[in-house]
Amino acid sequence: MTQSPDPSTADAAIERFGYRQELSRSLSFTDLLIYGLIFMVPIAPFGIFGSVYAGSGGMVALAYLIGMVAMMFTALSYAQMVRAFPMAGSVYTYTGRGIAPPVGFLAGWVILLDYVLVPGLLYLVASVAMHSLVPAVPVWAWLVAFVVLNTVVNYLGIQLTAKVNRVMLAAELVVLVIFLVIGVVALAQGKGDGFSLRPLFNSDTFSWPLVFGAVSIAVLSFLGFDGISMLAEESREEARQIGRAMVAALLLAGALFIVQTWVAAMLVPDAGDLLANGDPEGTAFYDAAEVAGGGWLRGLTALATAIAWGFANSLVAQAATSRLLYAMARDRQMPRFLARVNPRHKVPANATLLVAGISLALGLYMASRDDGISLLSTLVNFGAMTAFLALHASVVVHYVVRGGSRDWLRHLVVPVIGFLILLYVVINAKVAAQMLGFAWLGVGVIVLIAFYATGRRPELAALAETGHDTTDQPVKEPT
Repeated sequence: MTQSPDPSTADAAIERFGYRQELSRSLSFTDLLIYGLIFMVPIAPFGIFGSVYAGSGGMVALAYLIGMVAMMFTALSYAQMVRAFPMAGSVYTYTGRGIAPPVGFLAGWVILLDYVLVPGLLYLVASVAMHSLVPAVPVWAWLVAFVVLNTVVNYLGIQLTAKVNRVMLAAELVVLVIFLVIGVVALAQGKGDGFSLRPLFNSDTFSWPLVFGAVSIAVLSFLGFDGISMLAEESREEARQIGRAMVAALLLAGALFIVQTWVAAMLVPDAGDLLANGDPEGTAFYDAAEVAGGGWLRGLTALATAIAWGFANSLVAQAATSRLLYAMARDRQMPRFLARVNPRHKVPANATLLVAGISLALGLYMASRDDGISLLSTLVNFGAMTAFLALHASVVVHYVVRGGSRDWLRHLVVPVIGFLILLYVVINAKVAAQMLGFAWLGVGVIVLIAFYATGRRPELAALAETGHDTTDQPVKEPT
């Protein structure tokens, strides 16, 4: 049986960058893997299946397959940077230390558009779903209940969050297995269109622009694997295990996404109408479940979606967002009070409460808009994709330009391919997302200029304390 690395070694790795180890190192590789799976939600396609199906010309399984491959390049770049800088902050930390602190600030600012909006989006989707199941309880009441419950769990410590994650993951997988078993049996009995390869490839509708347009929607299901890196200072494993957990979570989630959407695509009751008119009510997957097993399976999949999005996924999203705010605040790039750690529970307490407040306000406001869920979804995708572009660039700059690495595959080819794929997605994003996303980036530039004007030039701890950049040389890998 292998032993976990000595926590003091990991603590020393943090201290050499100018930080104190304040968070609780208690998470195993399994905890990290479960966290990533929960963040991505194994049944995430339940809620957006219809949109991806319509956008891909029925080739929904192909859209998820390409999405998984595309995000794998990003996961591999994350794995390289987390080994060089094993600390909280994700892309903010990696670009700030891999390229320059001002770039890190802007990358952190852009990905805030993803992390700060994600919990609000999840709460809203879940609350609308629960309201459809229990109309007597208004959307706002469900939203408040989800926010309060998750905030309490996150505030009580990362260990409790990890335990809840295990239970929720098991429950989601049980529902998924039930759907798959009943769905396959139904197809064998002649229900739906029968077994077919069309969800993976249909020559009548295939075109690359069509499929990649659907991939830009499907990618929403994969966002969250990167949240594992936010827990770098709460992992008792060596740094390379964090990268491995990200890759493993992405592969497992991708396989589940492909299988469930393939089965659902063969059970869709009116494929022609779905292709022509889309899925404005967001019920296409539940319609397919009803074809397979009847009303009870439709209700089960709808309820599972609401709980998974509103409790399990938003729980880890809130945790990840609070760690990003904590990392930026301790570098004085966010208000200092957000860096406060609760001495008993070892969590960023103020950041956790702030995320809860923002999620509640945002959710209630978007609930009053007809396009609230659609608008939030596009903004979340745009923020994440733009920040990932900076991540790929940081791998090349840190390892090849500064470190002189000759590992061309991991430090040049992979990040360049990942960069180009994401650039294509960003360019083809909805105009509204582009406008609001670039407006948010513009505000970040103004804030950065204000920092310089007031003598608060962005600096990371090691830079401020040692006077030189300790990240010029990448950490050498053991042979």
